Amino acid sequence: MKILLIAPASGYWRRIGRRRLFNGKTFRFSMLPLLSVAELSPKDAEITLIDEQFQDIPDGHFDVVGITAMTALAPRAYELCAHFRERGIPVVMGGYHATLNPDEALEHADAVVTGPAYGAWPRVCEDIQAGTLQRRYRGKVSSNIPKTVPRHLLDKRQYVTAHATFATMGCRNACRFCSIAKFHESRFFTRPVADVVAEVAAFDSPFFMFVDDNLTQDRDYAMALFEGLAPLGKRWVTQASLTIGDDEPLLAAMQRAGCTGVFVGLETFNPDALASQQKAFNTPENYRAAVAAFHRHGMYVEAGVMVGFDHDTPAVFHETLKSLEQARIDAIQLAIVTPLPGTPLFESMKERIVDRDWEHYDYRHAVFTPWRMRRDELQHGADWLIRAFYSPWRIARRIPRWLSLPGGWRLWAYPLVLNLAYLGRVMRFGIRGSDPAGQWTYWRRTCSNAIQNLRNASRVRGSSSKSEYCERT
Repeated sequence: MKILLIAPASGYWRRIGRRRLFNGKTFRFSMLPLLSVAELSPKDAEITLIDEQFQDIPDGHFDVVGITAMTALAPRAYELCAHFRERGIPVVMGGYHATLNPDEALEHADAVVTGPAYGAWPRVCEDIQAGTLQRRYRGKVSSNIPKTVPRHLLDKRQYVTAHATFATMGCRNACRFCSIAKFHESRFFTRPVADVVAEVAAFDSPFFMFVDDNLTQDRDYAMALFEGLAPLGKRWVTQASLTIGDDEPLLAAMQRAGCTGVFVGLETFNPDALASQQKAFNTPENYRAAVAAFHRHGMYVEAGVMVGFDHDTPAVFHETLKSLEQARIDAIQLAIVTPLPGTPLFESMKERIVDRDWEHYDYRHAVFTPWRMRRDELQHGADWLIRAFYSPWRIARRIPRWLSLPGGWRLWAYPLVLNLAYLGRVMRFGIRGSDPAGQWTYWRRTCSNAIQNLRNASRVRGSSSKSEYCERT
């Protein structure tokens, strides 16, 4: 079989890897889903793997095309579906968007794999060869998970690391905005510790990444994993819950195992907003202490932060920046609240969604009408916050903190490179914005409204009648 596997890209990210300055390399590290699909394919298959961030779609004939896509990439995925189906090549879609919206995906693709590819993709290949391709396939984690993936298919120069792996999948939490909870039905799975340790030991690099959604959710499993990793002398980063900040033995085990950084989902500093999203287990009053605990164990902290909850007012942006600095967060991944189709949040916000262009569901666009601010205030405020957090002088202020971490003289470059990469993205994409609650923004808006009112009054005086003016406006 000749199999083409595609990770689509759109907007600024399409072919961004060809640029010299900011080329997105720091944010390219996984491709693990398509590498897993490649490993699950027939052993004699000829596989071409394409990452549209730096590669073009090839010509030629293929027996099947597999495409994985998040919601923001669904429109581009659908374009690719049409391109190949017009040439008589069957297309199979998978990933988060197709899993949560299979009927829509089937309007564009010949078949859909919902859930993980394990247990499903081998059947897809068998049916392609037999000419009996079905419309729907369902994968399951309980099927055999490959112990290795064909990383030789990647151009390693284009990725911050080609050594990304996982030990666990899914998450037991049920946060309303999260597609991960829906994808895995709020379940949590683990790989055999021996398999993970053997895979990591074979990496020809001292640094790798765990792309797990919540590596430490099963504490006993995590402790066994860290014990197995410690002798390898590797360094790694992962995602974890901030709730482990008070678990000193677990943090110490992570440090011995080589963890140098964690991504944690803070989401917001407003406890009411957290409760509304079924994430009340996060306690903002404990954020600073938890971050300090990670720092004591030589780990920098990147936080996932969201703005636009129904409890947020225009003051949220300045308050969030202040809280992030007080908590000594090292980096942030800022998101505008985005009701992804297929999640409980989407169902509850249907009446307020004003933009259904999936390409805008990239967490950088305000696609709904907020309750306590205007939509443009949400957009401009989010842009202002990300630019302010990654201003050069704020980055410079963080360097002494990184140098003070245990092993800081060796590890400070990791968060610095991450901060500079985010700054590069801000500059490349021209992100500016303004703080809706800031004094300058307030006076500028006030003056603008006053000028507009004078213009309207002048038009009324110049109209033959007030009703004529009202009809025009």
